[in-house]
Amino acid sequence: MRKAKSEHLPLFETKSGKGLIPFRLFVASTLASICFIFVYRVRFMPAVPLLGNNELEADLGVRWTAWIGLFLAEIWFSFHWLLVVALKWKRIYRTTHKQRLSLRYDEAAFPGIDIIVCTADAKIEPPIMVVNTILSVMAYDYPSDKLSVYLSDDGGSDLMFYAMLEASRFSEQWIPFCRKFKVEPRSPEAFFDRASEPIDDHHSSMANQYWTSIKKLYEEMKARIESPTKLGRISEEIHKQHKGFREWNFVSSRSDHQTILQIIIDGRDAKALDTEGQPLPTLVYLAREKRPQYNHNFKAGSMNAAIRVSSRISNAPIILNVDCDMYSNNSESARDAICFFLDEDKGHEIGFVQFPQAFENLTDNDIYSTSMRLVTEVELPGVDSNGGPCYIGTGCFHRRESLCGKKYSSNACQGEDWTSKNDVKIEEESVDEVEETCKVVASCTYEENTEWGKEMGVKYGCAVEDVITGFAIQCRGWKSVFIKPERAGFVGLAPTKLLQSLIQQERWLGGQVQFFFSKYCPILYGYKKVSFGLQLCYCHYALGAPNSLALLYFVAVPSLCLLKGISLFPKLSNPWVIPFVYVFFGNLIYSLVERLCCGGTCLEWLNAQRNWLFGRITSYLFAILDNILRVFGITKWSFIVTSKVADEDASERYKQELMEFGATSPMFTILATIALLNAFVLVWAVKRFILEEQSLVIDSFALQIILCGLLVFINLPVYQALFLRKDKGRMPSSITYPSIAYALAPCFIALYY
Repeated sequence: MRKAKSEHLPLFETKSGKGLIPFRLFVASTLASICFIFVYRVRFMPAVPLLGNNELEADLGVRWTAWIGLFLAEIWFSFHWLLVVALKWKRIYRTTHKQRLSLRYDEAAFPGIDIIVCTADAKIEPPIMVVNTILSVMAYDYPSDKLSVYLSDDGGSDLMFYAMLEASRFSEQWIPFCRKFKVEPRSPEAFFDRASEPIDDHHSSMANQYWTSIKKLYEEMKARIESPTKLGRISEEIHKQHKGFREWNFVSSRSDHQTILQIIIDGRDAKALDTEGQPLPTLVYLAREKRPQYNHNFKAGSMNAAIRVSSRISNAPIILNVDCDMYSNNSESARDAICFFLDEDKGHEIGFVQFPQAFENLTDNDIYSTSMRLVTEVELPGVDSNGGPCYIGTGCFHRRESLCGKKYSSNACQGEDWTSKNDVKIEEESVDEVEETCKVVASCTYEENTEWGKEMGVKYGCAVEDVITGFAIQCRGWKSVFIKPERAGFVGLAPTKLLQSLIQQERWLGGQVQFFFSKYCPILYGYKKVSFGLQLCYCHYALGAPNSLALLYFVAVPSLCLLKGISLFPKLSNPWVIPFVYVFFGNLIYSLVERLCCGGTCLEWLNAQRNWLFGRITSYLFAILDNILRVFGITKWSFIVTSKVADEDASERYKQELMEFGATSPMFTILATIALLNAFVLVWAVKRFILEEQSLVIDSFALQIILCGLLVFINLPVYQALFLRKDKGRMPSSITYPSIAYALAPCFIALYY
């Protein structure tokens, strides 16, 4: 029921970002400098060499080819820089007014929320971690009878089902405890890790005894879950605890089994209460049917099955999608999201509310640049100003009807009554009947001849199904909003190894390439459906992978030309050098200032530059190659689940901010080869500087020497891993020796060819 008070006040506020004028002045000056660089490249372009075999003609041919290649790379970088400018040109930041929400509405009028948590492998994603995520969202500061939590287990593991049973029992104690003491965060593991001492409460020792008893209950539950997890099987004694375990008697393998669906806590049951007599959230375990002859469409298929099942059980108008490793760190996130949907002026046009990803295991200086600081502080607010951020696959509150294919209509949405859209439960059916009905919609054949995966639910056929889904929703007329509360909404685990980080990037970038060349290409599919600015923002991400080709040229060819004595940049004494210096160093300085203004450190900035280089010459390149191979049918798309379990030695090196190279990978071969090539060239340049006429070398090759020197400096961790480190994180000899040979070969060719 709506209250009369505070009706005229908005439930959220939008403010423009600061510092836009200096940024735009910098953009204007950089654009002018880029134009001067293009003029220089055209005006002083070497003459096209004549066909001949003499040495002079060969040198002219090499210089002309290198010059043209560098010019094309500079054109590409300039184009992509303009896409970055489109992201940052205007930024908006959202804040909510949750106190007005309580003044305006009774909690009975709040919309129901179906929370879908996705997991895929009980070995890589430990059940106790999943349980903590489940418990954190069950304990939201939100009416419990409005919450329904669905675990979509694509691993079909009885270990995960057992963990859910344990979580359901513990929730009876945990939710009242969180409610009484306003616990933050509401993941038990995270809370007890941070709160090592009992609650300091004026109620005396009773509160401390309560704290101690809850912690003991959690430790006992954790031990019960981890014991069979380590064994890899469920004991006969546990099997007898619940009828649901019988389902695994008919399971052939994790990729060949019937639908397993169990309503663990039935929200309709008047007996489903916590220890204080308050209703518990509905809790459902789902492992959709899988058969070898059917394409199961990875996470997208798992999400769609859960969406359909939830529509039969609770049918809440809001759907929250959370990855199993991203626990709720802010119990008021649901209220933040509802402020957008319930706002009378703008709420009717909002299709989804996206929270940023945050990570709890980052090092002080973010060694692998996984915090995405600039993405959340600058880029996503910029996309928001153009019509709304993209859907990033987790931490997103969706309007069910927008996710399920409905087009936005202002007439249909204005003045909507959320109360009428609350849970529609079939009271007359028993739990067993509801389960059997829901199993049908999670079967392999249900989606045949339907629009699921096309116009309904999460899109199929792409590694970035989340981005394409969000873009399609926006093209149907819906807006999205980005909200970054002071307290992070969802917190997870960042990769603790360099290779994990690079493989993750490869998957994302490979999917973005697919996105651009699919029917959902932002330029074509989004034409006249979304703003031109939003199209450019999506293009920035979709066209990220080709940066690898331009950057590989920049980190190799100028250095090799330095060996051969071929100058590719203006002399230091030539005024034409100014725009080159301004663009290169100006952008470096601006990026440093930008990161410091966003709360970063100088070392964090250096790590960001390092990972920017590493990612673009490895992950981005492999993303392109993978898509080419897929086009020719040589490889097929696969979904790689990042392991959430790290060995102790690697974890210790991660805490010490030592980069992890202790694996054999072609990505590391490329990194080592490029690093060694530039080191060899720099040594040769220093030798020439000492032995030959110093002023001539500096004047003619200053920019190439500086570029080579900066690359050597950025690659210092690679040299340490190759030659100095003795721990298991060093570069394997199977990478070191071939990389030395690969780096020396072009150097010898450049010197003696």
